[in-house]
Amino acid sequence: MAHINVPEGVPGIRSLVMFRPETGKPLYELAQILLRGESTLSPAERELIAAYVSYRNNCTFCYSSHAAAARCLYEDDKPIVDEVLKDMQQAPISDKLKALLNIAGKVQILGTEVKQTDIDAAKALGATDRELHDTVLIAASFSMFNRYVDGLASLTPTDPEAYVEMGVRMAKGYTLPPQPQQ
Repeated sequence: MAHINVPEGVPGIRSLVMFRPETGKPLYELAQILLRGESTLSPAERELIAAYVSYRNNCTFCYSSHAAAARCLYEDDKPIVDEVLKDMQQAPISDKLKALLNIAGKVQILGTEVKQTDIDAAKALGATDRELHDTVLIAASFSMFNRYVDGLASLTPTDPEAYVEMGVRMAKGYTLPPQPQQ
């Protein structure tokens, strides 16, 4: 049960933005820009970064929903998502993406954990300044989103199947949920 009076039965961040849409709107806009806006990183890769950070933060709702979105976006390569969450270094992803996930993991701990050597390693593998910027901002934003969702104890479904439909919806983009009738 959530710590505040949010719409009943609405899971995760959706219930929180329905509670206070004026704060939810910029959060959803940020997610849309970061995860679906113009980028040389694919939407699947960006969702994977969000899921990876959320997994490391032990935010079940966020890692489950964003992993589901990443699986939808990876299409035939769905297993990559679970392989990254199990062991990122052994997962069948590019070395550049591993370097970006390494940076995201350090941001998840504390921004100052990212060192110039991490940046240099990612750049040596082809990461651009924009990709580095967006990776850090995704990691920082999702650390905040994770704390928002868990800090208010929003509804977190326990059935993994509940996240499949969420993933399909999220793969299409981020729009505010409809407001409940007064």
